[in-house]
Amino acid sequence: MGIQNEINLSAFCAPGAEAYEEMVQVTDQVSLRVITFTPAKETTHPQVVFVAGLISQIMGWEKVLLEMTRDFKVYYVETREKASSVVKGNAKYSIEEIGKDIVSLISRLGLEPQKYILFGSSLGATAILDSCRFIKKDPLCLVLIGPNAIFRFPKWSFPIIWILPPRLYLLIKPLIRWYLRNFEVDIKSDYAQYEKYSNILDIADPWKLKKIVFPLARYSVWDRLNEIHCPALIIGASKDIMHIPENILKMVKQLDRATYLDMQTNSQTHSEGMVHEMRKYIISLKQGKV
Repeated sequence: MGIQNEINLSAFCAPGAEAYEEMVQVTDQVSLRVITFTPAKETTHPQVVFVAGLISQIMGWEKVLLEMTRDFKVYYVETREKASSVVKGNAKYSIEEIGKDIVSLISRLGLEPQKYILFGSSLGATAILDSCRFIKKDPLCLVLIGPNAIFRFPKWSFPIIWILPPRLYLLIKPLIRWYLRNFEVDIKSDYAQYEKYSNILDIADPWKLKKIVFPLARYSVWDRLNEIHCPALIIGASKDIMHIPENILKMVKQLDRATYLDMQTNSQTHSEGMVHEMRKYIISLKQGKV
């Protein structure tokens, strides 16, 4: 039986596809919500482990999942900083720990080498990159949307985050929205991106957010890239300033088997078209063209 949730999972399913959710224990302290989508017909496509971004919600991936679940079995994973996770004790919220959760999940799902894809966005994509050094059963490839090389936070935010109790999170949400609108999102090119992030703030877990900010601020992926040798499709959005397009291009150059695709805006990277591009990449990969 699935866990009780207000979200109607059928809204994310292609016709005939089915979905159920469960809590999967990945460490002694952490259990993650995993939603499994199974397409209506058997498929020869690799399975997809889907790791979304920081406090990202499944609603933002509706178009992608509706298309992806036509012919991919998908494990949609909500990482430990999200409100849905069950965390006991003084667990850490670093990228490395989130990456190790992914490795544990791959083992618990019984995935076979070369028969699954690691798909991630933003923080999820970065955690996948970090996790590759620990993975024993290599994926067929990585498909990463807007991976973060570093995580930017305004300097003025640190004393506020440090001093302000999480229960007073409501007081600073307007400030966060103002900062997103004026410094992190190009609202002229992609207002939908601002709306999406603004709405996410209303359902984030402030206690977990406070614990993850400082580890993220200290993180850099640059030293990890030379340890990654599996093929990777890196999908960027040149108008998405939040994810620092120049850093993504630099990451592509440092990865030895990376293919880059620019989809211009965050909204396009979260569209059916992105799944079409992923299918093309998988075909080219199997044909030895990438």
